[in-house]
Amino acid sequence: MPDNLVIAVASGKGGTGKTTIATNLAHYTARLGQKVQYLDCDVEEPNGHIFLKPKIDFSGAVTIDVPQVDLEKCTGCGKCGEICQYSAIICIKENVLTFEQLCHSCSGCWRICPADAIKPKPLNIGDIEFGKASGVDFVGGKLRIGYVRTPSLIKEVKKHIKEDHLAIIDVPPGTSCPVVEAVRGADFVLLITEPTPFGLNDLKLTVGLVREMNLPFAIIINRYGIGNNEVEKYCAAENIDIVLKLPDDRRIAEAYSSGRIIVDVLSEYLKQFSELYEYIKRIKVGINDKRRLRVRRKNKSGFRSSSSCTQDP
Repeated sequence: MPDNLVIAVASGKGGTGKTTIATNLAHYTARLGQKVQYLDCDVEEPNGHIFLKPKIDFSGAVTIDVPQVDLEKCTGCGKCGEICQYSAIICIKENVLTFEQLCHSCSGCWRICPADAIKPKPLNIGDIEFGKASGVDFVGGKLRIGYVRTPSLIKEVKKHIKEDHLAIIDVPPGTSCPVVEAVRGADFVLLITEPTPFGLNDLKLTVGLVREMNLPFAIIINRYGIGNNEVEKYCAAENIDIVLKLPDDRRIAEAYSSGRIIVDVLSEYLKQFSELYEYIKRIKVGINDKRRLRVRRKNKSGFRSSSSCTQDP
């Protein structure tokens, strides 16, 4: 059973079928009676709820701390602006300007202020919701319109990963900071692509990213048959596993456009997701072997006991 495993589903570009794979895998796993959790970290455009249709049990605001300056106490020393690496706070003569969207909540400005004139205040950047969808534990984040603190909201969503579940993270598209935050700490990454020149170009970028982060990964080709075989040639040359080829089937597009789960309406695709599930189970065996090896190595070095080391550092 692939519990205690975090699988990130990512893609170099939007529209490749990332959410299709993530929601169908979560739904299929739940149908088998396994503990599974779906976390929608594509917080700028979340749409996993359209397919899983969770019953939301709880929702709440997510806030970050930003500086609030008491100008009556401020001496205009400028130390707050000197320590800020993002120009989120600057001192101009007797005035202090703050730019909340640039703030990274490092707390440096209010810690260094000699006059104690800066205090943290909460800024609402989005919402998080929790629910259940046909056996799938659902966690989703939604960024407020006009706000840019995407990684902070993603980090908040990931705090709710359950260790005794197969956790499936729906990652934002691309290779920018939100993607890095979403895949960070994952046990394995499934990279979704399509067999087109654009798909291959963006796939290479995401492959470079996960390799730089030293994350194991494999490829899923969606809309297989619409383009050429350059993606397959690239994977063969780079020794990358292709674990699923989902064909360019109009019925899949119709199911997607109406917010339905593929494995519920097209039973012939149960086999493909069954094979993907079996692949994930084999991944868990390999990851557990590596974890045990690291525990033994650390024990020999006197760093940490096996009872306190259950995951890679």
